[in-house]
Parts: sequence; C-alpha cells; structure tokens
Amino acid sequence: MSTSDPFMRATIDEARAGLAEGGIPIGSVLVHDGKIIGRGHNRRVQQGSAILHGEMDALENAGRQPAAVYAASTLYTTLSPCAMCTGAILLYGIPRVVIGENQTFLGEEALLRERGVLVEVLQDRECTALMRDFIAAQPQLWSEDIGEKD
Repeated sequence: MSTSDPFMRATIDEARAGLAEGGIPIGSVLVHDGKIIGRGHNRRVQQGSAILHGEMDALENAGRQPAAVYAASTLYTTLSPCAMCTGAILLYGIPRVVIGENQTFLGEEALLRERGVLVEVLQDRECTALMRDFIAAQPQLWSEDIGEKD
C-alpha cells in the first residue's frame, strides 16, 4: 500500500474496481465530516456513458446534497480532474480536492486554484502506476476518455 490516507486508499480501491470491470482505473470519493458520502469510479465503458468519470460517479452516488454539505466536503480523486469534473467541483462549491497524481494527465488544476479551491497533489506511486499501465495497454480508450481527437 502506497498511501496511509484512508480516503485516498478508498479512492484507489475504486480505481481498481473500475479496472476489474473492464473500465478506466480512475476512482473518487466525496468526504464530509470525516465520512465517505459518495464513492465511484470511471464507468464510461461499463455503462456506455458519456459523462461517468470517477468524480462524476462519486458525486452521483452521494445523491443530492444541500449546498452546505458540498461547501464543507473534500473530493479525493486518483487523477487530476478534467474540464468536465472541474466544472462540477466548481458548480457545487467543493472547497478542497486531493489528487493522487497529475503526471499522466494534468487536468484543470490551475482553474480550480484560480477559483479558490485548495488543491493538493500527492504524486502517489500507485495511482501513477495504475494510469501508466492502463495508458500503455489501452491508448485509444484513454484518448477517447479525455476527449483527444484521433
């Protein structure tokens, strides 16, 4: 185990679950008052979805929450959030995001910071290895997931 943070551990477990289902290994959890209230992983492949990235799945699984809950929550994710997930973070006013790694993909961290979100990047080796191995094995699927043109 490369991390002792139980919330990042849960996030990595979600990423591994997604990979085991034949999907992309990106996981996320939403934490409020020291408890996970939503967890998820990238399910675009499994569900044939256009939007179910790990962060979106965690938010969906948390269910509808009052604005005060989002404003006092932390979103954990194994990978730097893309533009879509960043938009959801900003829309719901989540003040803190903890990212497993941003070596394999650098999302919209600058925008999050510019808008006042506390962004912490752990550069977790396990998160990086999961993505590097996946990208090497499935480059076309990865490109589709992040919206790269052929």
